[in-house]
Amino acid sequence: MNETQQKPVLRTKGRLMSASEIERTLVRLAHEIVEKSNGSEDLALVGIKRRGVPLAERLGKLIGQIEKHPIDTGVLDIQFYRDDLSTRDVRPVVTPGALGFDVNGRDVVLCDDVLYTGRTVRAALDALFAHGRPRRVQLAVLIDRGHRELPIEATYVGRYVPTSGREIIEVKLQEVDNDEQVLLVEKVD
Repeated sequence: MNETQQKPVLRTKGRLMSASEIERTLVRLAHEIVEKSNGSEDLALVGIKRRGVPLAERLGKLIGQIEKHPIDTGVLDIQFYRDDLSTRDVRPVVTPGALGFDVNGRDVVLCDDVLYTGRTVRAALDALFAHGRPRRVQLAVLIDRGHRELPIEATYVGRYVPTSGREIIEVKLQEVDNDEQVLLVEKVD
């Protein structure tokens, strides 16, 4: 790496959520989703790669326990849909079965770990609609940190954490990071 590509040095400012707080938050979000969805007949959860995927799977399990039947969960890879990347030459070919279920006419809840500028969610919407036409799309996030660049808001929020531009929210999940916590870190000059 040359000096302009070095990763910033980060200093941990504090822990925002422990493993048990993450679990309690997901239980609350699962109940909110069931309540606002009037049940779960046409409900499907789609995780945005990477950390949105285990969140969608966990929420799906919790909702399945509440509703006494399995909930479809899928994975959305948005890397080719980002509008803030320089390599946008090729659009991916999206196959209808890639999510594992048909989204047409479904109530889809997109799941992600942190909502920040809104660009990830915008890309996820493009990718989702390449699979079909859901009846309704909602957004569930573990952390909403503000600083939106696009008019996107989450329907279900685990916790609002106002941050400065220098601060970063690090979500660590067992399935991805072999750790379970949410940290507030800051870039050090």
